[in-house]
Amino acid sequence: MKAPQCETIAIQNEEVGVLQQALTDLDATRVSRLFKAFADPTRLKVLYVLTLEAELCVCDVAAVIKHSNATASHHLRTLLEQGLVKYRKDGKVVYYSLDDDHVRLLVEIAMAHSAEQDETESDT
Repeated sequence: MKAPQCETIAIQNEEVGVLQQALTDLDATRVSRLFKAFADPTRLKVLYVLTLEAELCVCDVAAVIKHSNATASHHLRTLLEQGLVKYRKDGKVVYYSLDDDHVRLLVEIAMAHSAEQDETESDT
């Protein structure tokens, strides 16, 4: 699909200046790393199940996503490094949960958007 383009050039200098300043203030690299963490299907599954359950131990995460504890730990470590999850230790057991409600909202919005796209595609 080709994106539509303007047929004439009419740059709105004032708006462009404000938007360029907004881009200067944006830490696009950090935000893109955040979305890169979301882009992996296994990590997204982990985040999604953590929206359904307040906290899960590594073993439970591994069982739910049908991967080894080592694989689950790897993905949880990546999510931890990106500030998307947090953990607590209880003896030898490590429990993970979403870092905050912003993460929950991002996951919920992504799921809702995906479901809406599925509905749109099935209507056509």
